[in-house]
Amino acid sequence: MLRKKNVSIGRKTALLSSALMTSAMLAGAPSAFAQDTTVGEIIVTAQKRAEDLQDVPVSIQAIGGERLDALVISDFNDYVKFLPSVSFQSTAPGFTSVYMRGVASGGDGNHSGSLPSVGIYLDEQPITTITGALDVHVYDMERVEALAGPQGTLYGASSQAGTIRLITRKPEIGVFEGAVDAEVNSVTEGDVGYGLEGFVNIPVSDQAALRVVGWYQHDAGYIDNVFDTRSYPTWGGTIDNSGLAEDNYNDVTTQGARMALKIDLNDNWTVTPTLMGQREVSHGNFSYDPTQGDLAIARYRPESAKDTWYQAAMTVEGKLGSLDFVYAGSYMSRNVDSESDYSDYSFFYDTLFGYGAYWVDDLNNPVEPTQYIQARDRYTKESHEIRLSTPADLPLRAVGGWFMQNQTHDIQQRYLIDGIGTAIEVTGWPDTIWLTKQFRTDKDYALFGEVAWDFHPGWTLTGGVRYFLAENGLKGFFGYGAGYSTSTGEFRCDPTLPVYSTAPCTNLHKTTEETGFTHKVNLTWKFDEDRMFYGTWSTGYRPGGINRRGTLPPYGSDFLTNYELGWKTMWFDRSLRWNGAVYLERWDDFQFSILGANGLTEIKNAAQARIRGLETDVVWRPTEGLTLSGGAAWTEAELTANYCGFTTPTGTPVTQCATPQAPKGTELPVTPRFKGNLTVRYEFMLGDFDAHVQGAMVTQTDAWTDLRLVERAIIGKQDGWTAFDFTAGINNDVWSAEFFAQNLTDERADLYRYAQCAESVCGGAVYSVPNQPRTLGLRFGRKF
Repeated sequence: MLRKKNVSIGRKTALLSSALMTSAMLAGAPSAFAQDTTVGEIIVTAQKRAEDLQDVPVSIQAIGGERLDALVISDFNDYVKFLPSVSFQSTAPGFTSVYMRGVASGGDGNHSGSLPSVGIYLDEQPITTITGALDVHVYDMERVEALAGPQGTLYGASSQAGTIRLITRKPEIGVFEGAVDAEVNSVTEGDVGYGLEGFVNIPVSDQAALRVVGWYQHDAGYIDNVFDTRSYPTWGGTIDNSGLAEDNYNDVTTQGARMALKIDLNDNWTVTPTLMGQREVSHGNFSYDPTQGDLAIARYRPESAKDTWYQAAMTVEGKLGSLDFVYAGSYMSRNVDSESDYSDYSFFYDTLFGYGAYWVDDLNNPVEPTQYIQARDRYTKESHEIRLSTPADLPLRAVGGWFMQNQTHDIQQRYLIDGIGTAIEVTGWPDTIWLTKQFRTDKDYALFGEVAWDFHPGWTLTGGVRYFLAENGLKGFFGYGAGYSTSTGEFRCDPTLPVYSTAPCTNLHKTTEETGFTHKVNLTWKFDEDRMFYGTWSTGYRPGGINRRGTLPPYGSDFLTNYELGWKTMWFDRSLRWNGAVYLERWDDFQFSILGANGLTEIKNAAQARIRGLETDVVWRPTEGLTLSGGAAWTEAELTANYCGFTTPTGTPVTQCATPQAPKGTELPVTPRFKGNLTVRYEFMLGDFDAHVQGAMVTQTDAWTDLRLVERAIIGKQDGWTAFDFTAGINNDVWSAEFFAQNLTDERADLYRYAQCAESVCGGAVYSVPNQPRTLGLRFGRKF
């Protein structure tokens, strides 16, 4: 195995910062650029209408379709590298929590936890589920937009800290075209991956077109499940994983399709129904145990996940008099079946507390105490939005509408120990020591509107408000069987409540409801055609909800207040684009999730935090064929009050205590202090072919995984890292071929660190989620 290389993050961070600044300063020298050095226009729909990126007074990082292809981007992990304001925590594909601008407390993503603080949209429809974003395969995409800061006026509850939008390419009427792209790659110290993608755009009539997209991708494994043994002191036996030991066992296979039909009913009305579906099957674990060696882990039970989803959506666009009308609706269904090893919990609880003595069969003989989890999650999400907007060229213009969404999550998690006696099982569930069988609902209703007024040449004042009603409900069963525990589970059931599904009984049946509003005020100064400056005061929110541990009070909404100054500028005959923003944010009563007793998630409101930062991106074309582009974010996020770890009986966070778990001034977790990227691309003619070479660098500094000081000492800090990508290829109007190298230096990034259960118990086994090792590959494509 390749060992981690020694990299000076501080030095490379300084080099990236210097490169971005030097790009801007060198562009200041007088020079006459040719026409083809102009930086291309990017059209975005961040404000619910099509506009030039440079005319939108919002901090947006946009990656266009051509750049998505150039950067060899195929999934979330690929494009998030090039979005400096975005950070994330992930344990496996499809299980990712996304954050923006440092608004992160860690610990989110549980099935009964807080809603996400970042909204993910596929075109006009939200696709964020309760445990994280869909892992949408990126192919035939128009662009990816990342809107930093509260977007609560136009986007709602799950856009407290920002919004990421995946915009697909739409059918083109009157055009027949298509493409097929194939790829093969090899992972250092790993296996071989491959993929096949394609699309076709078919004119159906003079007023309709169909676009069909399909993909099949096999990602190679690179984590080894190595042979090991584990001895339980109380049980007195030893187990091994000889039947499961395997090299490169964390492979992923993704297949899916998208169909969109565009129908121009007449000159004013267009209907676009879309159907998209994907199945992603993963095996193994995507973290490694450094004590077992580089990219190695020891697991004693099978681990896999099958994530299948589809979304049916429809957009209707038209004219009602002088008003633009849009309806956007969707229905999504997602089924996830997974199994995972939980032997660390078994081992450490047996070692520290003698839990092995409790697990016996019907004859009272001790059984092997190794636990494992079988989970079955069923999600649905329905959303509808109707909005009206006035013509964009009026000096006084407005957009407004109504929105609703209804999310459900049918939760089933079985914690199993093979062979335990029926007396200690959960009734009706063989070998199940703990069962979660619950049904969660999250509903949002909103009225929203924004008005923009060009009150003076070059000056625009915008104000917006969103009124919301949010509902959260959780019902069903969680806990142990009656023969094992007299304090939870079946012992706590209420016989007067209806039994949910196949649960043995009901011990949780609660709902909560709240109303409120968010606002946005923006002042924009268009200095000239190429330069704009703006200031924004905006708020975002995340609804509260019911705690899975029914004895705890509900957790309340948390609110984010944002003060922002930004700029959108073009320089030197539009060969240089430099955008950026500085901001100050206040996060009040933020929701904080922890693993409490028995590994049960508890959510409490946790005082206040302050976040200060700067984000910027630059694109420069100094000469024909050469493009330099980069982005960077600096974030300083810290507590402004103590986190004591408990609340009043009504849920108000307590900030005065003798020994706070995280004192005032503690840095918030997850987000690095600095994250940046730099790409250099040179295009030239090679005979009859267009050719290119490209290098890209991504870097970030270190970050904590947890907010609490004791847990930090156990889990440790995520190291900073720097990775390089390289591509070279040729193409003409029909054929294309490209060589690519991702993570060229085989840097071992530390993306996430965790323990399998509460750190105070399972902290003896800490795992690290790495990036994919060096991957070399070839891509071939044909257009028709």
